[in-house]
Amino acid sequence: MTSEAAARVAREDVADVTAPVPAFGEGPPPPSRPEPVISNARLGLMMFIGAEVMFFAGLIGAFLVLRLSSEVWPPVGQPRLPVWITGFNTLVLLSSGVAMHRAWLAASAREQVRLSGWLLVTAVLGAVFLTIQGYEWVRLIGFGLTMRSGLYGSTFYALIGLHGLHVLGALVWVGVVWMLARRGRFAAGHAVGVETCKMYWLFVVALWPVLYGLVYLY
Repeated sequence: MTSEAAARVAREDVADVTAPVPAFGEGPPPPSRPEPVISNARLGLMMFIGAEVMFFAGLIGAFLVLRLSSEVWPPVGQPRLPVWITGFNTLVLLSSGVAMHRAWLAASAREQVRLSGWLLVTAVLGAVFLTIQGYEWVRLIGFGLTMRSGLYGSTFYALIGLHGLHVLGALVWVGVVWMLARRGRFAAGHAVGVETCKMYWLFVVALWPVLYGLVYLY
């Protein structure tokens, strides 16, 4: 080794020894983690909807067992369900699903005015659905169909009533998202709250035609 090379190695050794040690919290940043395929909010809601699907599947199974084991339906002495007005009410709820989808498109485009407007339309249609359904229940109770009028009445109110409670909860959620949209919460494009609300609302909307076909038409 030449004297020049030995001097260079000595200088590098000195530089390594005298190099400052980074303090706690300093130094190069940790490697960035890859973004998750699906957010925790979406994943949690999907798991919750899956549990809800299994819950209603159990109720529908119990209804089908009762329905298939009965020779006469509805049972003797029990009123028939209002098919036509409930069919109109089904269209109202399906229309609210379209309005919610339009609200999601507006949120994706960062159009706050359209987002607020379509959320309001969704809420109004949901409220109309619950109002008509409540009117139906008042009439059915007047005709003698109650929870105590046998398995026919108890299964009807269990299925339709629990769905109505889910619509009510989703309606409250839409109202909260609407108020946040009015305040510009989703102006920056972070619309996870709108998307999760849309997912749950479309779930209760898609569930209703199944219940309508089984309970009212079958």
